[in-house]
Amino acid sequence: MRFLASLGEKQIDLVVNTGDNLGHKDAIKPLLDALSPLLTKPGVFVHGSNDYFGPVAKNPFGYLFHSSAKPNSKSLSTEELTRAFETAGWVNLNNRFADVQVNGNSIRFLGIDDYHIGYAKFDLLIRSDNFSIALTHAPYMEAIEKLAGLGAQMIFAGHTHGGQVRVPFFGALTTNSDLPNRFARGLSAWDFNGKSSVLSVVAGLGNSIFAPVRFFCRPEVRLITLLARD
Repeated sequence: MRFLASLGEKQIDLVVNTGDNLGHKDAIKPLLDALSPLLTKPGVFVHGSNDYFGPVAKNPFGYLFHSSAKPNSKSLSTEELTRAFETAGWVNLNNRFADVQVNGNSIRFLGIDDYHIGYAKFDLLIRSDNFSIALTHAPYMEAIEKLAGLGAQMIFAGHTHGGQVRVPFFGALTTNSDLPNRFARGLSAWDFNGKSSVLSVVAGLGNSIFAPVRFFCRPEVRLITLLARD
C-alpha cells in the first residue's frame, strides 16, 4: 500500500489499471486509500475476476495443468469500485471504447471486460484507423488477436502474475491462459494477418490470500514511455 501511494510522486501522464484490484470483501477502503494519489491522475481501467468474486481455497498446483474456472463464490462490491474509479475521472473500458487525451494527444482506447470468465464482448467495440491502445485483464490469444484486428497497436494486460512462481533459467510455469509461458510478463510483438501489436503484460503486485507466495517473480508495476515514430 505504501508503494502504491508513492507512485503518485512519479511523472505519470496516464494510469493503466488492468484489473484484479480487490480479491476480498473488505478490500475497497484500503485499496482506495492506497490508490488515492494515483486517482488524481488521468486513468483507464478494466476489471478482472477478482473484482467480481471473492477468493476461494484451491490447490495452487492445479494451475499447472489447466486455467482456473469461473469462481463460484460470493460477489464483491464491483459497483462501488467502478463508481469510485469513474468519480475520480478514470475511464471505464469494460467492453467500451473512448478517445482519451494523454499529454496533449488524443488516443483511442478499447477495452474488454474479463475474458477469463466470459465477460468480454468484442462486438461492442468499434475499429479505429488512428493510433489505438487496448486493455484486457486476461491475455488470451483470441483477445489479443481480436483487439489487434480492431486496430490496437498496443495492448495492456495483467492476470498472469508473471507466472507468480518462476524457475531460474526456465521462467514461468503457467500464465493461467493460453498465452505461451515465455510471455507471462514483459513486452512481446504479435502479428495477425498483417495487423501488428505490442503486448505488455504486467506481473502485478499481489497474489491470492490462499497462495501468498512469489518465487523468482518480483512484484511490479510497469512504466511505459511511448515515443513518436520516426
